[in-house]
Amino acid sequence: PGQILTYLDGVVKVEESELKPRVGFLYPILTHNISVFINATRERDSGQYMCTVNVVDDVTSTGKNIGVINLTVLVPPATPACQLHGNPTVGANVTLSCSSEKGKPSPTYQWQRTAPTLQVFFPPAQGKVARGTLKLTNLSLEMSGLYVCVVENRAGSAECSIVLEV
Repeated sequence: PGQILTYLDGVVKVEESELKPRVGFLYPILTHNISVFINATRERDSGQYMCTVNVVDDVTSTGKNIGVINLTVLVPPATPACQLHGNPTVGANVTLSCSSEKGKPSPTYQWQRTAPTLQVFFPPAQGKVARGTLKLTNLSLEMSGLYVCVVENRAGSAECSIVLEV
């Protein structure tokens, strides 16, 4: 939506926007490489960026002077919240839930019991409702331990934990 950087007649003009203090040309203009940098990227910097080069009086360059690139700023998952639902008594059923408010692309969730021994639980179908939940049925004393939820995407990972005492 609008120009960010313009170079004309030896003058670089930076448009007023939230990008202004964070954007600039990567190389001196005379090198003919007009790559730009964006510092301190934010999720809302994502979008389509277009580079247009106009050469005065050059009619042969029409239609060949535009480059387009899509920028997707990845966001690591936020620290998730772990909760225990139900009454953890022998023979009962409980649900452990795990929810992260942020993450781009959408993160995957995995539960594991780390103590007293490692046990990994494979997630149910990655639907919006099932994501991040672990159902434990017919509880026994041996199911007690430390349960850790790991939330992960290409940008990073985060985790939370619950101590289950049956």
